[in-house]
Amino acid sequence: MPQNSDVTIISDEELLKGNGDFVLLSGNSNPELAKKVAKLLNTAVYNPITKFADGEIRVQIPINIRRGSVVILQSTCPPDINSHIVELLLMIDAAKRASAQEIIVMIPYFGYARQDRKDRPRVPISSSVMARAIEFAGADKICTIDIHSEQLQGFVKAPWDNLYSSYSMIPRLEKEKFNDLVVASPDKGGVPTATAYAKRLDAKGVAIVYKVRDVMSQDQSEALDIIGDVAGKEVLLADDMVTTAGTLCNAAQLIKDKGASKIWAAVTHGVFTEGALEKIVNSPIEKILITDTLPQPEKVLDCPKVEVVSIAELVAEAILRIESGNSLSEKLIIR
Repeated sequence: MPQNSDVTIISDEELLKGNGDFVLLSGNSNPELAKKVAKLLNTAVYNPITKFADGEIRVQIPINIRRGSVVILQSTCPPDINSHIVELLLMIDAAKRASAQEIIVMIPYFGYARQDRKDRPRVPISSSVMARAIEFAGADKICTIDIHSEQLQGFVKAPWDNLYSSYSMIPRLEKEKFNDLVVASPDKGGVPTATAYAKRLDAKGVAIVYKVRDVMSQDQSEALDIIGDVAGKEVLLADDMVTTAGTLCNAAQLIKDKGASKIWAAVTHGVFTEGALEKIVNSPIEKILITDTLPQPEKVLDCPKVEVVSIAELVAEAILRIESGNSLSEKLIIR
C-alpha cells in the first residue's frame, strides 16, 4: 500500500527505460485486466492458449523470447479455476523451454489459497501443492495481490512478493469523505488489513468481529460479538475475499445492531458464489468495493451495491519495478 494516496502511476522515467524488454503473456482467466495492464505499459499482450480437438489445452508462444524476460499475468480464478491453473503451468513450461532468461508470474487471484494447513485428518495442503507446481514448472518470481495467507510465500524458494489492493482502494475511499470512521475486520485474521486501512484513512479506531467457523463444513461461520465501539459511527468492513458473503453480511448485521450509522465494505477478491449477491443486497451494507482480480458476470456489474475498482495500475507499476530492478516496497507494499 502506498504511503499516500496521491502517488502517480508510471511517473518515474527510470521505470520506463526498461519497457519493451519483456514479453507479456496472459491466458483466458482475466483478459480484460490483461488488456488494461498492457495499455498502461504501452505494450502488446499475447494469449498463447488454444485447444486441441479433444479439449486438451495447447500453448504456443507466438514471439521469440530466447534470453528475454517473460511476464505471465494469470489469475487462477473461477469460473474454471483448474483450467486456469493448467494454462498457467503450461505457459511457464513453454517459456522455460523457449529459453526465456527470466519468468515472472503475476497472479492477482491465487486459487486454493485458503487451503493452507491441515485443518482436519487426511487432507492435502492444496495451496502448497499449487505453489510448488508453479515453481517446479519454471517460475523465477511470483507476485500476488492480497494472498489469503501470507505464509504461502514460505512454500517455495522462489522470490514471492505480495501486493495490497488498498493501493487502489484508498483513493476511491477518500472521495467518500467518511465521518467518524471506524474500520472493522469481519474476523481476527483480517486485523492487519483493517489496521492498515484505518491508518491511511485517519479512522477513529478499529473494530473486530469475533466469529466461529465450522471446519467440517464449507464456508460457514457465525458472528458472535464485536470488540470496539461502532455506535453512531460510519464503518468500513475490510477483507481480502467474499465468497458466500455469510461472514461479511453477518458481521455487517451485528455492526448495524450495535448502532453503526453507515456500513461500507472494501474486499479485494469478489468471488460471489451462488446466493452471495442476494445476501449483500439484503444486508445493511450500502456499498461494497471489489477489484478486478477476477472477472465478474453481468449480474454483479449491474448490482447497485457493487463497485469495481481496477488494480491494473498497481499491476503495471509492479511489473515495471520488477523489470527495472526498482524497489516494490518503496511505494507498493508498505502497509
